[in-house]
Amino acid sequence: MDRATAFVCSRCGDEILSSSRHDCAGPDAAVHLRHDADAVRDQLDEYRQFDDSRRYAPLLPVETLDAVTLGEGGTDLVDAPSLGAELGISLQLKLEGANPTGSTKDRGSTVVAAHAVELESDVVACASTGNAAASMAAYAARSGLDCCLFVPERAPDAKAVQPLVYGADVLAVEGTYDDAHDLCERVTAASDWLDRSAGATPYTDAGARTLGYELAEQTDTVPDWVVVPMGNGGTLASAWRGLQTFADLTLVDGTPRMLGVQADGTAPIHDAVHGTASGDGETCADSIDVGTPQRQDDALAAIEESGGTAVAVSETAIRDATGALGSQEGVFVEPACAAALAGIDRARERGIIDRGEDVVAVMTGSGLKDTATARTVVDSPETVDTETDPATIARRYSSDSA
Repeated sequence: MDRATAFVCSRCGDEILSSSRHDCAGPDAAVHLRHDADAVRDQLDEYRQFDDSRRYAPLLPVETLDAVTLGEGGTDLVDAPSLGAELGISLQLKLEGANPTGSTKDRGSTVVAAHAVELESDVVACASTGNAAASMAAYAARSGLDCCLFVPERAPDAKAVQPLVYGADVLAVEGTYDDAHDLCERVTAASDWLDRSAGATPYTDAGARTLGYELAEQTDTVPDWVVVPMGNGGTLASAWRGLQTFADLTLVDGTPRMLGVQADGTAPIHDAVHGTASGDGETCADSIDVGTPQRQDDALAAIEESGGTAVAVSETAIRDATGALGSQEGVFVEPACAAALAGIDRARERGIIDRGEDVVAVMTGSGLKDTATARTVVDSPETVDTETDPATIARRYSSDSA
């Protein structure tokens, strides 16, 4: 192997260069990321100077990341002492909303963009509930690529506007995310466009694994649980592979269990884990409102291999958790992230997570992605007269005002 990391074909065993289109004959053909462990260990030391996704360049199957990066990755892992104390655990939050476009999807998009440049593609496409679309649009703009996006018509305005600012073509598809994904798949199959949709290219997963690499490096000891909201299941699956890779490379000692969280109204992966049927529904957590997860098998494998499980949570719990994260920890997240916190609460109630355990919750996106839902969990601003007595307002915060 010339490079520390490459894809290999599961059918023929050949190494697949980033300039190839992965069209090995046979329906059972797949591609898998393979690392030369010794070369990776040696090369990682050379990249310690970076605090973004370039830090893990030896683990990424592209060579042009410098040309397309926006500084994604390197997000903070912060303690959540107030909520942790309430839940009886040691809780940390991985703040993925600090990525350039406000979500964890940037990790995959930068690698897909680099691959598209190496492939000399002209157009990248993506079906998305919103975050992946905005992310791919930004990296397409950065890379000089055209971008066509397929989003469900009920996507939040902020998520629809963002990719338009990046210059992408946004098609609001009548129906659900599944309808948008189906249309995107048919369009890209009839063209030479590169599809960044969930499960469409292994390059997305390769980039998304940097979340797991970072968690492995940022935690002083291996946490008992890593909690991730699930829509397509890709973020959880990729994070697990990243954590597992660092353990396999003996860079950390062991791996955590993975807890996947879905909304009661849209919980196909949860139902597959537990053999239940939640029925069709909708959720305010649009980022995880996916009826047919494209990476369900990968998520199920990650949950099983890690000894983890899945829980589903109510709309009320999601909204309450949105407010709790903001008012108690100063963290403003979109509803999908709040679902992760609600899932921890549910798991504590059921004895899945034990008192005193170390838990990391992945906050996948910024609250600015969906201010409309956040608006429903807070009161309206109070209107005051300009002649209001200052002392009247100040007394609200006096220690003896009660």
